[in-house]
This record gives sequence, structure tokens and C-alpha cells, in this order.
Amino acid sequence: MIEVEVRGDIEYAIRQLKKKLQMDGIKRELKRREYYEKPSEKKRRKQAEAKRKLRKLRFRRHG
Repeated sequence: MIEVEVRGDIEYAIRQLKKKLQMDGIKRELKRREYYEKPSEKKRRKQAEAKRKLRKLRFRRHG
């Protein structure tokens, strides 16, 4: 559960909440679920995510 303590400045608390949601991936997940995703598109997206993740790991090991 994501929590943000409000100490006076509400605008600051809202920015902190948005930042935490983005870091947690909730914002991306909500955007993705906004529309129906065909199974073939879902498969393609999952493969692309796996490819990016693998590339990132390789870069960290050899970079």
C-alpha cells in the first residue's frame, strides 16, 4: 500500500504520491487497462517487455 504523509503543503504531497505511483508501475498499469487488449497484442507486449528486461540485465553485467 502506498502512503504519503501530508504535512501542510498539499501540492507537495500530491507530487510525492504521483512519483510513488509511477515508480510502483501503478500508473502504467491503469493506462494499459483502460482499453481491451487482444490476446495477440498482450503476447506481443509481454515478449517486448521480456526483451527489454533481458537487454537491460545484459547491459548492467557487461556495461
